[in-house]
Amino acid sequence: MAEKHPEPNSERSKTPLLGTVLAVQANYYQVKIDSGWENSSETPNPGKFDAESNNAKLLCTRRARLKKIGQQVMVGDRAIVEEPDWIGGRGAIADILPRETELDRPPIANANQILLVFALADPPLEPYQLSRFLVKAETTGLDVSLCLNKSDLVTEQQIQQWRSRILSWGYEAIAISVRTGTGLEQLKDSLRDRITVLAGPSGVGKSSIINYLIPNVNLRVGEVSGKLSRGRHTTRHVELFELPTGGLLADTPGFNQPDLDCSPEELAFYFPEARQRLESDTCQFSDCLHSDEPNCAVRGEWERYEHYLDFLSDAIARQEKLNQQSDRDEALKLKTKRGKSQYEPRLETKKYRRPSRRTEQQKLEELYQDSDL
Repeated sequence: MAEKHPEPNSERSKTPLLGTVLAVQANYYQVKIDSGWENSSETPNPGKFDAESNNAKLLCTRRARLKKIGQQVMVGDRAIVEEPDWIGGRGAIADILPRETELDRPPIANANQILLVFALADPPLEPYQLSRFLVKAETTGLDVSLCLNKSDLVTEQQIQQWRSRILSWGYEAIAISVRTGTGLEQLKDSLRDRITVLAGPSGVGKSSIINYLIPNVNLRVGEVSGKLSRGRHTTRHVELFELPTGGLLADTPGFNQPDLDCSPEELAFYFPEARQRLESDTCQFSDCLHSDEPNCAVRGEWERYEHYLDFLSDAIARQEKLNQQSDRDEALKLKTKRGKSQYEPRLETKKYRRPSRRTEQQKLEELYQDSDL
């Protein structure tokens, strides 16, 4: 007997559905419903609804229970949707499945890889900026891929020089051109059936790449500022786009210098060149920061070592600032008087706390008993 599915004009279904959160805005969540969920006999066919009434995606709210327990809903989350209203295109998120991965900035769940996009020209490729993005991508724990856009603006020799240089850093870069179509098939293969976070500085062609991969998106493309050789920011929020070949692509707001929030001790492990040296040798000191310590396995002649020292200086300064903030929080307390906030010394609780009346009464009773004896 053939399985029955609700018609597009049916009322709310009582059977929950499973889907992926594609976008979050204010208190609403756009959820793409799976084509078939084994635990539901009433799961509609999103392909049919998408073609006839575009209702494979539901605009959902979050159940009050999730809000009470502090369950945040992120782009990329696998969500259980209750009471889908196929006429109004609405539903309610009842629960979130455990996440395989989670990023704070940008807030994305269950991503598999980060694809860094840089331009070979217009704006010119800066090694220091690229190195900073690569280290930030490594801190996420996701697979890191790199593509170099606008290859049509440079010579083949320049492309090979950059690819060889980046290969010595530990990465294999794909040279592409949206204008000529060079390398785009290879790029498609690397994105198939995965959730990919697209990142990189503004003006390198991220929006153009998405428009090519997903023609019906039509993102606004920004021009490159002539004064700073940087692109104008065109992406406002995080959103997952469905790839025709399978998989999801997350476009993230462009920024020029990502923050590095790792500790000084962790930094070396985010450089493939340093990791390779530490795998074949060990430093004399277990807490070696690989700057000026004797018998260091990492310090040496490798191109990005100067970048490492610069990032290490930033990491040490950040750590010292956090320690000072922690010490101040322990010694001081923030007090507000007449709309003005200021720090005051924190008194020792046991030393300065006034005893309760009950405690004083008990002491008096003990004193009377002792005097009677």
